[in-house]
Amino acid sequence: MSKSKRLRELIAKGAVLLPGVPNAAIARQAERTGFDAVYISGAGMANATAGLPDIGLLTLTEVAQLAGYIAKAIKIPAIVDADTGFGGAENVARTIRELESAGLAGCHIEDQEFPKRCGHLAGKSIVDVEEMVGKIKAAIGARRDPDFMIIARTDARAVVGFDRAVERAGEYIAAGADAIFPEALQSPEEFRDFAKEIDAPLLANITEFGKSPLLSFHDLMGLGYRMVIIPMSAFRVTMKASEKFLRALKKSGTQKDWIDEMQTRQELYELLDYDPVAEEWLRLND
Repeated sequence: MSKSKRLRELIAKGAVLLPGVPNAAIARQAERTGFDAVYISGAGMANATAGLPDIGLLTLTEVAQLAGYIAKAIKIPAIVDADTGFGGAENVARTIRELESAGLAGCHIEDQEFPKRCGHLAGKSIVDVEEMVGKIKAAIGARRDPDFMIIARTDARAVVGFDRAVERAGEYIAAGADAIFPEALQSPEEFRDFAKEIDAPLLANITEFGKSPLLSFHDLMGLGYRMVIIPMSAFRVTMKASEKFLRALKKSGTQKDWIDEMQTRQELYELLDYDPVAEEWLRLND
């Protein structure tokens, strides 16, 4: 079964929790922990790899390469943040084909104007409905794999209000979107009411320090959401831990007090499916 078909199967059966993974190593950890799918955040790629803010600075080529590393390292499906599709409708068509080729199971495209901003920041602007509908139709027409999931994200809640966000979602479904991602809903009641209004698979983004309340996966599943992403938590925890370690290293000049906090060499090799003994045997017998 293809990863894209597996993702659709998961959603058809119920809801799926997707932790955000900024790189392939953490994606492998998520897979081995038992998650059924992962999410590749645009912010995570920009922040962790390039040291850049989430304002649309990565190119399609960079996103496809970085997300492809993750998708190819795991057996479970991965959804990627494709920002605004990297241009107009023609660019969106190429985006879909590049992400399919990279091994992704799906992506979401948003209705923000370029250059985009993080969905939970002020100052966003959105394109006309007709432009976004054109992008969705281009995406649908471009995909080679009919199971590749195209998720339409709307940032309209923060710009023109909840009711317009619902209206846009309806337009995007009519254009052929497989699922809807209402970004930055602001209360449990809004999550509930959006799910009541939209008869399509819904994705909820539960990120810290943003506009949305930290509803649990089980809460959102009960409201009818089919995908719940936790986009930046693993990255934030990792960054906090590394900051503490670096401060301690600068002060003491040694890492010896942190050994028990580290992943061991053997644990890393097991995560990467690497056996140095077998590699040496193969080298000697080549």
